[in-house]
Amino acid sequence: MDKSATIYSRFLELAVNYPDSPAIIEDDRTLTYSQLNAMADSILDKFYDRKPGYVGIVMHHGAEQIAAMLAVLKSGAAYIPAEPSLPQERIDYMMHTAGVELIITDNYCRHLKPAQREMKDRSTPDGVAYVLYTSGTSGKPKGVVVENHSVVNYAEAFEAEFHTGPGDIMLQYSVCSFDIFVEEVYTTLLNGAAVCIPSAAVHNGSLQGLMKFVDRHKVTIVDGFPYLLAEMNKLPEIPKSVKLIISGGDVIRASYITNLRDKGIKIYNTYGPSETTVCSNYYRVDNAEPLEDGTYPVGKAVKGVSVKIMDKNLKELQKGQTGEICIFGEGVSRGYLGNPPEQKNFVTLPDGTRLYRSGDLGYELPDGNLAFLHRRDDQVMILGKRVEPEEVENVLNTCPEVERGVVRAFLDENGLHYLTAYIIPRENCSLHAIKKWLSDRLTDFMVPEFFVRVRQIPLTRRGKVDVDALPVVMKEGGV
Repeated sequence: MDKSATIYSRFLELAVNYPDSPAIIEDDRTLTYSQLNAMADSILDKFYDRKPGYVGIVMHHGAEQIAAMLAVLKSGAAYIPAEPSLPQERIDYMMHTAGVELIITDNYCRHLKPAQREMKDRSTPDGVAYVLYTSGTSGKPKGVVVENHSVVNYAEAFEAEFHTGPGDIMLQYSVCSFDIFVEEVYTTLLNGAAVCIPSAAVHNGSLQGLMKFVDRHKVTIVDGFPYLLAEMNKLPEIPKSVKLIISGGDVIRASYITNLRDKGIKIYNTYGPSETTVCSNYYRVDNAEPLEDGTYPVGKAVKGVSVKIMDKNLKELQKGQTGEICIFGEGVSRGYLGNPPEQKNFVTLPDGTRLYRSGDLGYELPDGNLAFLHRRDDQVMILGKRVEPEEVENVLNTCPEVERGVVRAFLDENGLHYLTAYIIPRENCSLHAIKKWLSDRLTDFMVPEFFVRVRQIPLTRRGKVDVDALPVVMKEGGV
């Protein structure tokens, strides 16, 4: 790894060497590397003299959004991404806690003019690149602080495994506040490939419409949650241009790829929390047999990263022994903004080595691949996104319509998590008002699927919620 490289410096190198290669592909336009770089400079020219520390980016997906990110990185600042569709209260919280000095919106990037001056690249390898907010137990999201060098290392690790470069086209499908977006954009633009961005209508439409978009633009790489694979698995045909499908964010099961694996497409299972820069492990599944429970291993560590199974005292365990998945190396982020309780999961050993305690339990297989078992705590994945039921519960209990509420996660018949809220209501309680309260403060996937009215919350002898005594709303398997 080039220790002096940053996200922007590596992108600029490609813009100089491959100026006419496509960088961004949309239905109605294509931007080359040089054009994208010029757009980034046009945006940077508007705030270059301000030298902000953190910049919010609240934009719809498209070339301008990615150019804005590159502009912020070149300025030496870090960006905080947020979907415009997020609840305003949540956006405000993220921007306030990060100390954002400037927010770039779609309107900010309209009617751009060519930059009239040369602007120095102020980014540094150890400088912060972005902050992603994830679910937190405190009832508020917490910001993961990721540095430039970690993203550069991940782009190199991606290329080392998948050999991406000019000619490859990656579908940009994930929301910008999740780390799959980081994978879609930077493993592409830092390796000479192109990012293909569907319109909102295509993105939010049918899977068949999305596959037509993939076919129209000859997309070669599709990156997404296991649920996307499960739906693609039902299709009679997949665009012939697709040669690689990457699954991340949740457990992938053999039943999700029964048809896909026969189409000559490489399919990978990946693992890694946002705190360790997208992914720490890869495992190819289209040519492998699943484990006894129908899931696949998460594989071996990527380039620049090491992963160990350790006990509670951070002593490495032997193969086959169950312990916590701990991650070392270039991918380990700086930590969280502020000092939330979860900061203790970032540990510096006596020799100066830093590691991240994932909170996930797993074990090492005889062949050296790792198998993921489950979380050590109550954290779950909903639609591939990390959710702390306690955060949802805390917000629920601030609702004026609710006297007391608890939120718990259960598994459907396909082994996927869903949330159920149990409520002791106040007089004249309205379910519509409760859902609106939650949706105004939480992202949509965090709002429980089911709400159960109870007279009292069952407790154990120790005064804790008796989960076994709660009525379970059964849910069929589905994606």
